[in-house]
Amino acid sequence: MSESIVFDLVLCAGLLWSASGALLSRSRYSAVILFIVFGLLMTVAWVRVAAPDIALAEAAIGAGLTGALLLEALSDGSGETTERAGRVWLLPLATFVAALLGLTLTTLPSPEISLPAVVDSALPESGVMHPVTAVLLNFRGYDTLLEVAVLLAALLGVLSVMQPQQTVRLAGVPFLQAIARIVVPFAILTAGYLLWVGAHRPGGAFQGAAILAAAAVLLALVGMLDSWTRPPWSVRLVIALGPLVFLTVAAPVFERAVLLYLPPDYAGLLILLIESALTVSLGFTLAGLFLVQLRSERADGR
Repeated sequence: MSESIVFDLVLCAGLLWSASGALLSRSRYSAVILFIVFGLLMTVAWVRVAAPDIALAEAAIGAGLTGALLLEALSDGSGETTERAGRVWLLPLATFVAALLGLTLTTLPSPEISLPAVVDSALPESGVMHPVTAVLLNFRGYDTLLEVAVLLAALLGVLSVMQPQQTVRLAGVPFLQAIARIVVPFAILTAGYLLWVGAHRPGGAFQGAAILAAAAVLLALVGMLDSWTRPPWSVRLVIALGPLVFLTVAAPVFERAVLLYLPPDYAGLLILLIESALTVSLGFTLAGLFLVQLRSERADGR
């Protein structure tokens, strides 16, 4: 048995252990930690199947931002332990759904066409050289636009249910703040690199935005960024910038159908314009999901 197979088996075991532990743990804190561990292991799994784009998003959003949101939710003081019996049924349900999905995948008919070959043949008309970016921003623009709309709707939903409260800032530790001052500029540079490189290598708007949001969460956690009560108009305009630019560029003008192939001569430039706007907009959106939920009782550093 090769080392690669042994590593994959250990990785699969770790995924099953962390997932079941997160479902069955009696401690909410332990469940959240195991969820973060599961996200990190999923990042490695995506790398193992040669999907670095998804791995970047999983690390920043699945394990990082979502984990921070869950940890923040624990500060509501609603108790540390929960009854395990109420969640035991989730494990067999998840097993049943996984088996059903596996059965469905193994019984699907063979595709009549080869999608990778179709995408590769159409790449010259897409304006970019990376197939993932071409699919997300050109061939299947509807999917990406709806994903952006879902994130925007999620932020609007959180803002609508949050009670008005005073802007707060968590107590900071000078040492951690000094580290943040070093890390955050590199995070911004990394986000810009991921945006630019997405045209021909793994990267793009969602990955860059996730890095920007992670930098904002770090600044908030070390006491260098205030919470949000109600975003000012400038922030609201930035959040709306991505969807507005996307819709404007994708509008059916010049006898062109909406959200289909962009004009070949300008496709690359227009995709870069859309991705630049989405990077900033989604970065603010993802960061906002955390910043609007900072509790005032956490201001004392607890």
